Amino acid sequence: MKHFVPRYIQITPTLGELSWSLEPSDELLAVQLGWMEWLRKETTGEILDLRQGFTALGIQWKTAQSQERFAGNISSISVAPSSLSKKIWEIPVCYEHEFGTDLGGVALGKRMRVNDLIDLHSEGIYRIHFFGFLPGFMYLSGLPEVLHTPRKAVPDRSVARGSVGIGGSQTGIYPMESPGGWHILGRTPVRLFESNQNPPVWASPGDQIQFIKIGTEEMKRMMENPVSPTFR
Repeated sequence: MKHFVPRYIQITPTLGELSWSLEPSDELLAVQLGWMEWLRKETTGEILDLRQGFTALGIQWKTAQSQERFAGNISSISVAPSSLSKKIWEIPVCYEHEFGTDLGGVALGKRMRVNDLIDLHSEGIYRIHFFGFLPGFMYLSGLPEVLHTPRKAVPDRSVARGSVGIGGSQTGIYPMESPGGWHILGRTPVRLFESNQNPPVWASPGDQIQFIKIGTEEMKRMMENPVSPTFR
């Protein structure tokens, strides 16, 4: 695990970053989650905020002294990776044209049949690394390379809540209406973020996601009677 030893950078007197010069992977995610668990346990009361990225952890310290103490001791800290969740959330998605407005264009650009593209996207198992961009927005790994697609040159002014899209090397779900530059393949009736719930999101980093194809009638029925996601 020697190559998983992070580099620590002090950005400001109270802001620092643990970073890894590695590609995102399950192994790296397990290491990151291990560090987050260690920091929450061993630096209780010294940290204001922890922010996770694909290959970094941002740490906002309460005081400059806390950061100096951590930076001075980091070479002697040994952290065990966390065990990644085996939970797979099944998210219903309607890929019909009414909801997958960019599906035909993406298929044409890749010289694929629409149904083949849908099958490829829905058969994948995607890993949640962290949340960001919007409340409840999942940053996922696992999109098949053939589906990697540059983001739109001109973003859409409004993308509907629940829209499932691809952009760059990622797929994701818009948890609320928002501008966005990803190519929309479908939509889910499942709500990703509920501000009045505790916690407001039902999944956690390390969990996995699989998209389950549903038809238009089932989609409309679920939109009228919201459903909770299920997992296996």
